Amino acid sequence: MAGEEAVFSIGALAKATGCKVETIRYYERIGLLPAPARTGSGYRAYSPAHRDRLSFIRRSRDLGFPLEDIREMLRLSDDRERPCAEIDEIARGHLGEVKRKIADLKALGAELDSMISQCRHGAVSDCGIIGALSPEAGGRRGRSQLGNSP
Repeated sequence: MAGEEAVFSIGALAKATGCKVETIRYYERIGLLPAPARTGSGYRAYSPAHRDRLSFIRRSRDLGFPLEDIREMLRLSDDRERPCAEIDEIARGHLGEVKRKIADLKALGAELDSMISQCRHGAVSDCGIIGALSPEAGGRRGRSQLGNSP
């Protein structure tokens, strides 16, 4: 049997890539992962190419790429001689989105710091955090969500 490619069951592929079995099936259903061959008894038989593609998808998801960007990068990568400018554009677009999210999180952190600094550790009725979150202060939570009736 020298020269034969390794074959993975879906469980072995899941273990090799750190993906859940249901996630692998989902990627097959949406066309990110090609359907594998089947054994004589009907089990999926994945190849090293499936493992490599799934590892790429998993790493891309870990970095926060949306599925459509991953689909496009995979499509572009099928042509190994193609210039990588389009893939670079996708990555740069995603980096811009990550930087926007970081800026939003920093602003959120500053707002939370400000609210927390208003806490005087007294009674809840005088709590600066509750006050900052209340509708009178422009907060997003109404009294009914704080346990009080409207």
